[in-house]
Amino acid sequence: MGWDKFLALWCAVWGAVAVVGFVRSLAGVTKAQRTVRLTGWIARVREPRHGGSRTGGISVVVSYHDPASGQEVTVTNDGERGEMITSAWEGREIGVSHPRGRPHAYQFSNTPKESDRGLGWPSFAVFLVYVGLVVLAMLEWGWPWALIGFGGTWAVSGAVHLPGAVRAKNRRIEKLAAMETVPGRVVAVLKDVSVDQDDGHTSTTITPVVSFTTREGTAVTAYCTSNLPDPAGAYGRDVTVHYTPADPADFTLDRAAEQRSEEREVTFHVLAIVVLVATAVVGVVFL
Repeated sequence: MGWDKFLALWCAVWGAVAVVGFVRSLAGVTKAQRTVRLTGWIARVREPRHGGSRTGGISVVVSYHDPASGQEVTVTNDGERGEMITSAWEGREIGVSHPRGRPHAYQFSNTPKESDRGLGWPSFAVFLVYVGLVVLAMLEWGWPWALIGFGGTWAVSGAVHLPGAVRAKNRRIEKLAAMETVPGRVVAVLKDVSVDQDDGHTSTTITPVVSFTTREGTAVTAYCTSNLPDPAGAYGRDVTVHYTPADPADFTLDRAAEQRSEEREVTFHVLAIVVLVATAVVGVVFL
């Protein structure tokens, strides 16, 4: 089988997968659509032990109302329970989900989520079809079509999303400026050591844990993975915390660094568009 026939088969198979996925979504029978989604709240927070592991996130006790029985259910996030809880305080709302008819298989998310239509895999299948078509065009008509297909398509996509990225950056900067400031303290430094099974290389992950109380009286415990100098030796250090009153999980120790990061992201977005446009232009020139 030649490459052209292989790629045609590739596109046909993944195209069929995409069609089946979209049909299942329209019929409301995808796994995501059959998932029961609830809103729970943190009833108790267990402070991480200094020198312990970050695996599993901050240990919490969560309560939610079971719609089937109407009773209040209390569970923990011990074990593999979905998203890692990295910021916790009593009363915080989080998402709780489980497959229909299997409440014991519950999963957590950091925020309550709307029902998902299950379009992730069908959309990925469409992307694979697109890749196959671009490669097929390159084989049939020459390599410049690969530059046009990839560079041009992604340049258009980047240009379409650029205004939204700029608006998101501006909203973020406004939110940073409106943050409240309170004292905090590093109450633990967590350490995780992993060993690569192939070459035996050892890597260490250091995760400081910050505790602070908002002006509204909410005691927050959160992982702090950025903008903290010498994180390994930060245990017991007093810090200044800037947080969003509506969501204390949105906090930083350095507002200026956060603002610079937002500016860099938009700059990178623009540079990426320029490179992609240039790639497409090179393809057109060499046709």
